[in-house]
Amino acid sequence: MLIQRPADIPPSEITPPELYARRREFLKTTAALGISALLPGAWREVWAAAPADDLKPTPYKDITSYNNFYEFGPSKTDPAEYAGSLKTKPWTVTVEGHCEKPGQYALEDFLAPHSPEERIYRLRCVEAWSMVVPWLGIPLSKILPRFQPTASAKYVEFTTLLDPAQMPGQRTRLLDWPYLEGLRMDEAMHPLTLLATGLYGKELPNQNGAPLRLVAPWKYGFKSIKSIVKIRFVEQQPRTTWASEGPSEYGFYANVNPEVDHPRWSQKRERRIGELFRRDTLPFNGYAEQVAGLYTGMDLRKNY
Repeated sequence: MLIQRPADIPPSEITPPELYARRREFLKTTAALGISALLPGAWREVWAAAPADDLKPTPYKDITSYNNFYEFGPSKTDPAEYAGSLKTKPWTVTVEGHCEKPGQYALEDFLAPHSPEERIYRLRCVEAWSMVVPWLGIPLSKILPRFQPTASAKYVEFTTLLDPAQMPGQRTRLLDWPYLEGLRMDEAMHPLTLLATGLYGKELPNQNGAPLRLVAPWKYGFKSIKSIVKIRFVEQQPRTTWASEGPSEYGFYANVNPEVDHPRWSQKRERRIGELFRRDTLPFNGYAEQVAGLYTGMDLRKNY
């Protein structure tokens, strides 16, 4: 098995939550000593992936207790309360559609091979509120090519587990289950698009989408599909859950655009968990420099 799972990472390579708060002091010290080039690959990725604004990580207890995961209920506290029923081992991912190597893969086989150095990414996630999450993840661009998508693969569709016995929210008609999401192929292949397997150097908690979830940090949180069991390469833009449930409110692209209001609220300001006051919402959630080129020539009001 080539993937280095969270349980296999030596304690010395995992940054404890309390040390994240002192990261600026650490960086200043390493810069003064001229040893930044000696930082391990995971650290280099953390700093390279971060936009310029303040990225103080949200406390672990907040990240794991304040979630949207409707498969376990509509309240943001429901996932932490009810997700313990989810069994994530063993786990399989089905790959199908326009590719040369479809099949059903055990999770460890699906994720391998990848570079064990590409592990920790500190990224902002935003809805009407926002968090800064130190994800343990692998760029999707390191995984998809092994299935040899064909020229007909223009989009990637993702599907969440459907199992009402484990996921009590699926016993309701809250949404049309299973949860579906999708990305354009170039979005999926962007280096900031991750398949997350953990956070804060620990295995991904059930309430955060264990064992495998999508992270596209320049998009609103509903694009970050959780507990993925199927990936399908498709030619046409796939149906996605929230674009189907509320097409006037939730578009396929879900790019953070503070100039386009949600029909029921302004999106110009956001509240970061743990902060009293709201702050300006940044275009593309602060990642414009990295991703704006994906949408050159597109009307981002129409393609919201």
